[in-house]
Amino acid sequence: MTTVVECPTCSAKVEWKPENKYRPFCSERCKKIDLGAWAEEKYAIPAAPPKDPHEEE
Repeated sequence: MTTVVECPTCSAKVEWKPENKYRPFCSERCKKIDLGAWAEEKYAIPAAPPKDPHEEE
């Protein structure tokens, strides 16, 4: 039985198997769209701002 997932970019159904070199994406195009979104900082991992080492506690 093959697992089927949705492409994160276009929601197309994608079989999760070794032959699909773009998984979890359906194509190179969708993979590059996602990479471009990260490069443009459209996605972000939430984090606390770094502490200023010169600031007293």
